[in-house]
Amino acid sequence: MRKHDVPEWYINSCLKIKYMFPKAHAAAYVLMAVRIAYFKVHHPILFYAAYFSVRASDFEIDTMQKGGAAIRARIEEINAKGFDASPKEKNLVTVLELALEMCERGFEFKDVDLYRSEATAFLVEDDGLIPPFGALEGVGANAAKSIVEARVDGEFLSKEDLQQRSKATKTVIEHLDQSGALEGLPDSNQLSLF
Repeated sequence: MRKHDVPEWYINSCLKIKYMFPKAHAAAYVLMAVRIAYFKVHHPILFYAAYFSVRASDFEIDTMQKGGAAIRARIEEINAKGFDASPKEKNLVTVLELALEMCERGFEFKDVDLYRSEATAFLVEDDGLIPPFGALEGVGANAAKSIVEARVDGEFLSKEDLQQRSKATKTVIEHLDQSGALEGLPDSNQLSLF
């Protein structure tokens, strides 16, 4: 640096600073922020779908489907715990805040749909989002993928058929049933004549 007449103050600052944030890196962050802001303002439902599909790892779909008042109450409940809140609950607050914002903007979380929900991505509708199977508590990524793969072969005849074709555990089927995704689906393939 001295050979190229770089000022001494700059050389000294380089020796003190471990990492200098490059301009290209800063420009990339700014462009990313502009893109996010554009979608959040002009295409909000697409923004929320992308956020919940990619960034969020903790969900409370039951709470999120109940609307703004339930979400606000849950946030206050977690915040009231203070330092006693678990790390999972602290991460959940961020997701709930965004869900509250989404509800305040007139969108809603729909029910998980056996024939439309994806494994991990939220689906966009005009007035809200259809959650993926993976957003349900107790339904892991592998179980969600196997359900999506199994429905390619046609409609399920019963909960038993769903379990056999998707290789899902009984617990996963119970969680799907509790969420309302299996409404109207009989328990077994056998018909009762009496």
